[in-house]
Amino acid sequence: MAVATPDSPAGQIAQALVDFSVKGAFPEESVSSLTVDSDALPAAIEALASAKAKLQAEIHTINEETADDVRTWKANAQLVQDDIILSKALANDILKQSEAPQASGKAIEEAETRAAFLARELDYNTQLRNALKGIKAVNQILDQVEQARDERRILDALHLLERSRKVLDAVPVNKSCRAIKLLDIRAFELKSDVYQVFDHVWNTLIHVDIESHRVSISGVKQDEPMSLSDAVVGLKTYNEVDQRATQLWHDIDKAIFAPRLDTKQERLPSIKINGNTLELEGTSDQAIEAVFQDLEKVFAFLVEKLPPELVETISTVLLPGLIPTMTRTWLDLAVPSSLEGMDRFQTTISTTKGFCTTLKGLGLSHLNELQEWTESAPRVWLSKRREAALDQIRTQLSQGLGASKQVERVEKQVVSKSEGQQLAANGAKVTEDDGGWDAWESDGEQQTGGQQISKPAATTSATELSADAIDDAADAWGWGEEDPEPDKVEEPQQKKQKQEGEEDDDPTEAWGWGDDAQNDDTAPEQTPTALLASSKPQTRELTFKETYSISSLPQPVLDLISALAEDGAALTQENYADSPVAAAAAGLFSLPTLALAMFRAVAPHYYAPDVGGNMFLYNDATYLSERLAEFAEEWVKRDNISTRAQTLLRLDNDIKSMQSFANRAYSNEMSIQKTVLRDLLGGEQNLVQQDDTESCVSAAVARVRSLAIAWESILSRSAWQQAVGSLVDAVANKIIGDVMDLPGIGQDEAYNIANHIASVTALDDLFLPSRFATAAEGLRGCASSTCRKCCRVTSKTCGICGWRAS
Repeated sequence: MAVATPDSPAGQIAQALVDFSVKGAFPEESVSSLTVDSDALPAAIEALASAKAKLQAEIHTINEETADDVRTWKANAQLVQDDIILSKALANDILKQSEAPQASGKAIEEAETRAAFLARELDYNTQLRNALKGIKAVNQILDQVEQARDERRILDALHLLERSRKVLDAVPVNKSCRAIKLLDIRAFELKSDVYQVFDHVWNTLIHVDIESHRVSISGVKQDEPMSLSDAVVGLKTYNEVDQRATQLWHDIDKAIFAPRLDTKQERLPSIKINGNTLELEGTSDQAIEAVFQDLEKVFAFLVEKLPPELVETISTVLLPGLIPTMTRTWLDLAVPSSLEGMDRFQTTISTTKGFCTTLKGLGLSHLNELQEWTESAPRVWLSKRREAALDQIRTQLSQGLGASKQVERVEKQVVSKSEGQQLAANGAKVTEDDGGWDAWESDGEQQTGGQQISKPAATTSATELSADAIDDAADAWGWGEEDPEPDKVEEPQQKKQKQEGEEDDDPTEAWGWGDDAQNDDTAPEQTPTALLASSKPQTRELTFKETYSISSLPQPVLDLISALAEDGAALTQENYADSPVAAAAAGLFSLPTLALAMFRAVAPHYYAPDVGGNMFLYNDATYLSERLAEFAEEWVKRDNISTRAQTLLRLDNDIKSMQSFANRAYSNEMSIQKTVLRDLLGGEQNLVQQDDTESCVSAAVARVRSLAIAWESILSRSAWQQAVGSLVDAVANKIIGDVMDLPGIGQDEAYNIANHIASVTALDDLFLPSRFATAAEGLRGCASSTCRKCCRVTSKTCGICGWRAS
């Protein structure tokens, strides 16, 4: 094996290992990157062994050089060890010397312990002696309690029991001691026995017999050593003053007050006082004055017979429960619901004030609620009036719609010359022997016959027209706005009038214009000169009428509002200036608003179950708004009421609210019925694409007919035509819309659609004139759905449709 030189790779690796082991130096990059093979290992081991031998030689040399110093350190360490041992010995000696006098201190401690023990024994004996004396004293006191109990000296027994309790608490013994427990048990048993005796004596002094309605109160009893005042002291001992007083007032209330104040009984008993006894007997007057007199006797009796401690509880326990009962069952019932009985009400207020004064004189308090009732008479009366009014509305509604009746709606309109000529063109003809429509002609014009036409007198009466025959009248109520048919047929009807010439009777007679002039023989006729002199526009007043049905409910509501207003007006008069409720006049005028609000709130609930109920509600609300408007208009014109009363009644907002309520009732009903019809026709689905379209259309048509029959006897003709027409229109729109949504129509579908349209078209018979050819106050009229401009005529021929009254 070749010897590794320092410059050879093996030599460099060996030197790098030695430097790292001895100095911790890392080799250079050139050395660390050398490849280590099997030849480098022996050289590395040899280099490490050489370095080890060199280090051992250096250590040996250092040890030889420092041998003297090591020996010196060892000798010094031994000296320190000897000093430590000596110090321990000295400490042990000091400890032994300090413990040498221990024997004498222990003896002293034992002597002190014995002295303390003897002192404790002496204290124990003293405490034991005192405890035994206390136990003996308590036992003796309890013996005295037992003796007093047997002798029925209740107050002495209670005092002795209280004393025994104090002595027992002062005994210096733990309460768990058997002797103390036995004494405590005996004291409790004696207290219970004394309480039973006390309860017997109390019931003897104060006895309440609820069944016999009798109360007996005695200050003393001959066979009882305890008085009522002593009994109260006993109650204080037992802390039962409030409890006993509450029970006493509860029993007296059951025995005396409740039967006397029970307004449900036909006959009320009277309160009698016989010595120490308070009882019910006989029959009393039903007047509230008699009630207050009896109550005054009761309270005077109680204040006289009872100790002050119990009298005080009347104000805190009895009166807070009695006064609300008195107010609720008697005073509130004494409040009149109108101005009738106001003198009686004023007497009741005076009597109540006198009752409060009497109770105050007896030293009683807590009368605030009763005093407030007397001082707030206007508010109390107004509250009663409000409750009565609202209850009357609820009661009337709960009794159902009742029998329906027909009423007439009347509207007057002033028609100018041009409007009159238009009306003549639309529905009336003029003949040469009539002085009606030609009276509107220009100044100096003459008829065909060359005769001058004289204008009827200015006192010509208004003519009655059917509101459902003229669109202007229908528009006044907002009806028929959706039906354009009258405008479409107007021109053909006018042509028909011209063709008929002068064959028919004078239509102006149907309008009734000039009737007064014909009947009044003394009416002067105007000459052409007078016509020329007249420069003012000539007008006439027309009266539009139609009938509809209402239930029995509006009239009671109107009567109530009228009564409220009349009472309010009466309170503003001088003869009611001293009335206790005069201040309630302004509040009384606000009650109509509340009554009408109650009607609007609960009416839908009571109208809905009836057939056509919502339409009745629409008619009733409309009728109410119209009558209220008339009432308000007449109210401000009255000269028998004060100016204040005229200004206090404000019904404008209520009338508007009632009109809106009527419109909502109508709209809701129409919305519901249209929804039903739409559902019958498939709802959101296309009707034509359904399986059984024929039955759907038949059901919808039957629904329209049933509603038409149900509504015919309720709604006015114009409203009925609009409502039924709107339903038919909804059916038609649904079918037309579904047809228009189809992507294409086949032959079979076209045939089916035609059949559906024919089924719906059959509803036209609902609007035929013959359906409405019924007499109404001597008037007959055409009501065709295509003849909306027709008027009611009397034995005349309709100028538009040709229908002639029989």
